[in-house]
Amino acid sequence: MLAAYARNVNPEDPFDVLSVGEIEPPSVPEEWTRVRLVAASINHHDLWSLAGVGLRAEQTPMILGTDAVGRTEDGDEVVVYPVIADPSLDDETLDPKRTLLSELHPGTLAEYVSVPARNLVPAPKGWTAAEAACLPTAYLTAWRMLTSRGRLGADGAVLVQGTGGGVATAAIVLAEALGARVYATGRTPERREKAAALGAVPVEAGGRLPERVDVVIDSVGAPVMAHSIKSLKPGGRLVNCGVTGGPIAEVDMRHVFFKQLEIVGSTMGTLAELRELLLFCAESGLRPLIDSTHALADAEQALRRLASGDAFGKVVVTA
Repeated sequence: MLAAYARNVNPEDPFDVLSVGEIEPPSVPEEWTRVRLVAASINHHDLWSLAGVGLRAEQTPMILGTDAVGRTEDGDEVVVYPVIADPSLDDETLDPKRTLLSELHPGTLAEYVSVPARNLVPAPKGWTAAEAACLPTAYLTAWRMLTSRGRLGADGAVLVQGTGGGVATAAIVLAEALGARVYATGRTPERREKAAALGAVPVEAGGRLPERVDVVIDSVGAPVMAHSIKSLKPGGRLVNCGVTGGPIAEVDMRHVFFKQLEIVGSTMGTLAELRELLLFCAESGLRPLIDSTHALADAEQALRRLASGDAFGKVVVTA
């Protein structure tokens, strides 16, 4: 079958170990099921895998991809929940042995995808497969950050750091749909203009906000830490899900203890939260923002688009 996969890992030149071509379909584990790919969205996780972050050379070849919409043998379109964890837990993300597709098990950038049967959720009615494929990682991550981890109130204010990435754009549209006042930083005027078009008040990177916020949504890390802390009101929450700008940050603890702030980590979301997200999208009319769509055979072009830093919204691959 056609797939995009890492044939090795290379921190210096990740694309040197990317292959897009025919590969033997992996076996389907017991109690798992296989669906035919309709659409998949890509994430920085895929680029990190090629670079050897979370993926070891001895695990290759490994099919990339965490997100997908597939079609079952009955012809139903389903969203693939990409977290592989103990199904008996109320919160799968807290399983110390949890993995995502493309870490221990083959991922979604292939003509066929195998997952536990419970990981399949009916796709939203009236959505394109490309739209639905955006949800399982970026939008689910942003949803959990805003709701269960960030506890954003109905009349709250939120700052989204680093407008343009998948999680950041998801957080803007979700927070706006939740009724929050949304501020978003962007490193260029063009990105700030796009953030404004999504309903956010644009702010220059590191700039002062019109008000202090209840929640900061951050996937950047070190470069924005000081700004995030200063932007929070007393009792506010900084929720972080990634470190695309660097992992080692300095924190002025005086702000943290005096304003009684919370610094909260967040990773993906539960299967129940994915169902909540799908229901919220259906009721609110929200649609994911798509930057570009590429054929599976052009997966390298899609990955390079994400790696360029120029994408605004999700990059999608279709079968």
